[in-house]
Amino acid sequence: MDDVNIETLRKAMTPTMIEAIRAKVARGTLPPGALEAMSQAAIESIAADAAPLESVVPLAALEAIVQLTGRPPLVVRNGAIVMEPLTDLPTGTDGLLVGIERLLPSVGRVEFRNFDMAWGGTGWVIGHDKGDILVVTNRHVAKLVAKRTAGGGAVFMRSPQGPLYGAAIDFGEEVSSPVGDVSKTVRVTDIDYLADDLEADVALLRVGSPTLKPTPLALAATEAALKDPVALIGYPAYDSRNDASAQSRYFRDLYDVKRVAPGLITQALGGDSLLQHDCTSLGGNSGSPLISLQSGEVVGLHFAGLYGKGNSAVGAGTLRRLLDGERLLVSVPEMPTEAKDGVHPAEHFKHRAGFEQNGYLDGVSTPWPALSAEAGAGLAKPSDAPPEAGELRYTHFGVKYSGRLRMPLMTAVNIDGGAAVRIKRSGDQWFADGRIPLDVQLVAANFKNLEIDRGHMVRREDPNWGEDAERANFDTFHYVNAAAQHSRLNQGKQLWQGLENFILDSARTAGFKLCVFTGPVLRKEMEEIDGALVPLEFWKLVAAVNAETGGLHATAYLLSQGDLIRDLLEKRSQSEGVEGVALGAYRTFQIAIADLAEATGHDFSHYVGADPLATGTEGPANAALPRFVPLEVLESITL
Repeated sequence: MDDVNIETLRKAMTPTMIEAIRAKVARGTLPPGALEAMSQAAIESIAADAAPLESVVPLAALEAIVQLTGRPPLVVRNGAIVMEPLTDLPTGTDGLLVGIERLLPSVGRVEFRNFDMAWGGTGWVIGHDKGDILVVTNRHVAKLVAKRTAGGGAVFMRSPQGPLYGAAIDFGEEVSSPVGDVSKTVRVTDIDYLADDLEADVALLRVGSPTLKPTPLALAATEAALKDPVALIGYPAYDSRNDASAQSRYFRDLYDVKRVAPGLITQALGGDSLLQHDCTSLGGNSGSPLISLQSGEVVGLHFAGLYGKGNSAVGAGTLRRLLDGERLLVSVPEMPTEAKDGVHPAEHFKHRAGFEQNGYLDGVSTPWPALSAEAGAGLAKPSDAPPEAGELRYTHFGVKYSGRLRMPLMTAVNIDGGAAVRIKRSGDQWFADGRIPLDVQLVAANFKNLEIDRGHMVRREDPNWGEDAERANFDTFHYVNAAAQHSRLNQGKQLWQGLENFILDSARTAGFKLCVFTGPVLRKEMEEIDGALVPLEFWKLVAAVNAETGGLHATAYLLSQGDLIRDLLEKRSQSEGVEGVALGAYRTFQIAIADLAEATGHDFSHYVGADPLATGTEGPANAALPRFVPLEVLESITL
């Protein structure tokens, strides 16, 4: 119902509220929001206790009067609550609020670094631990910049631009705080706990050895009871999900600063009943402490609310169990311990033939593409003197490895779909290859950052065929076959891995053979993390027999944000390179082999003429433009 009878409105108010309205009308200080929502005559009729029964006013007017006249969200200035009349709350509530002012310095705003939001919620000090402070907030706040790990902790994710996200707690940000003041800001160093989505909405942040150490807020020994007076301390922010005019009335267009919102417990915690309260809140209150005005202790962690209706909080008992080290609901399975790194001596590989490049595809030649001069300059030289320069030979595949960059430059694998053997992955152990110096190879310590994956260049399943399938499977677990990969490639890798599966499944289904070359796109500005260079783009070339001509058929693919394509546009003086190429999410492209050759410097000339994109019939007519096809679905792939 949008309208309410004035008589009903009057009956819904306490005598104290009516007296407050009369006083504000007499002084001319009734909030503008109420004047906008109701006519002056209607307001005066309420104050005079005389109005026709059929007279009506908008329901929003009742909310405006209740919130603005009865229980306004109070701002904090210079460490003190700026009081206003609280006519909708029990007598003496203002005195109880003064009693919790000592808690204000322990509540802060959760701010972000390298993220597209400056801040995302509220946090408060729940404990001290070995010189660190522990701050509790909501899971949904922390998940904006962090992701949960298998043990229940969390790590900061990376921004699309590369730097890690970060977080800080600003215990200031009052209405009178100077702009840019960071004197009360401390950096979050770790995330001790990030609840699973099936657990209570809680996250535990750690601030390592800060100079500023606010006092922890005490947790109540018992759960809050119905009608208990409480207050929410936090940072309500403008929320586009709510009515703009109502927010303007309630918060007077002042957001993002510390406030104290008094209210009452409207439902006690128990069984299947949430802890609920009616303190006025907005989105930035996520993570706010719900304080008992009688004891000054925390009775809940605010996590959700329906504006103007009610709010929900995690109970004090749940928070206490978390602080004691107990995990709330979901049991985390023990992850299998990975075997320690090993080393295979040179003689271990004496029966490895490597990549077969002459005649493997029914008489069609598939030679190794020649590396660029820059890449080739750092090529490691295996001690077993392979006939193909620089090839580390394994079962059904080979690797050319850079000792200078400590990464694979190019891999080549023979795939036989007709003889494929499915081998279940288990008991991973990674090895160094004794045919090249051990000090130019990566080890487990180079992948300790949880944001970095060991990316197989030759996929584990690709060489698994024939009698030596099991040996081929284990051969793929050599560090020379692994490139460090950012987990932020995951979105693009979803289709990239779909492409790889499509290639292998097609070979298995049709029983035909393929040769696949893979490598990183080498750039001078590659980031180094834990001693490993991290490529941001990868390419793949697939060679097969042309079913119609019996000759060579070859296609190339790229996993990229668009850097390589933009470079090609700029190199060819195409204005699109500076006008319209946005580097965003990682995507998978099919790209002309000639363009890939130009961009990487590798010599793919043997394959260029076998590329369906070379003719222009499946690409842009303008030869000055790079020829590529963004792959949105697997059906777009041309093998």
